[in-house]
Amino acid sequence: MPELPEVETVKNGLQDLVGTTVTSVIIRFPRLRYPLNQSELDQAVEQKISAITRRAKYLIFHLERGYLIYHLGMSGRVTLYADQAPEVLKHDHVDIICDNYTIRYNDPRRFGCIIYTASLENNPMLANLGPEPLEAEFTSEYLANKLNKRNTPIKQLIMDNAVVVGVGNIYACESLFLSKISPLRKGKDLNLAESQLLVANIQKVLTEAIAAGGSSLRDYKNAQGELGYFQQSHNVYGKAKQSCTSCGDIIQEVRLGQRNSFYCPTCQH
Repeated sequence: MPELPEVETVKNGLQDLVGTTVTSVIIRFPRLRYPLNQSELDQAVEQKISAITRRAKYLIFHLERGYLIYHLGMSGRVTLYADQAPEVLKHDHVDIICDNYTIRYNDPRRFGCIIYTASLENNPMLANLGPEPLEAEFTSEYLANKLNKRNTPIKQLIMDNAVVVGVGNIYACESLFLSKISPLRKGKDLNLAESQLLVANIQKVLTEAIAAGGSSLRDYKNAQGELGYFQQSHNVYGKAKQSCTSCGDIIQEVRLGQRNSFYCPTCQH
């Protein structure tokens, strides 16, 4: 699943669209997570794009009178083509044409979505989201307060969008490894110093992943069709039964919240 660094990288690769005007919307297969509505998406036509931003794992196209919101789901990919777009392939479900650009949405598993909304305020997709991990509101004091009295494992808590957005499975595993905190520890058991270290490492890992263009494990490519390279820096994610690079012990894999979690039982406690 594309996580915050991947979505941020896609957003950065779409900035040439700012100032262009949506001229048409082509839907080839409407059955995504939420069925695509041609008349709804057509409301974007003849509107100029004033900005493209990200909130959590959502891409937001700011238009003159509304917004287009994309979520990439498990396998969604947004590719930007200038001038002539290539031949349509299987799973190319939607094209949005903006002047001489084509934004093509491909999604083999069809868990993503594209909606048009007149307002972001009180939009149910964006309601109840926690702070962005790379912004000032995400502090050690904030995290410690959120963890207080929580019996839930820390990894599940930092992946909870109501606590902090965008810390997906890969980056939760890597941040906990750098912080020497077991993913199995209960949130309430972390002290303020550990919360401070974890916040710093979440920010470090996400910043480095964005700089590397994200992690390409299965379907992910950026808006120019290029792979990310942060997977080359993974310490524990996807490395079950391999030796820890820090201590030499064997990296373990465990299921937490229906997600595979990877950690070193010696380094992390």
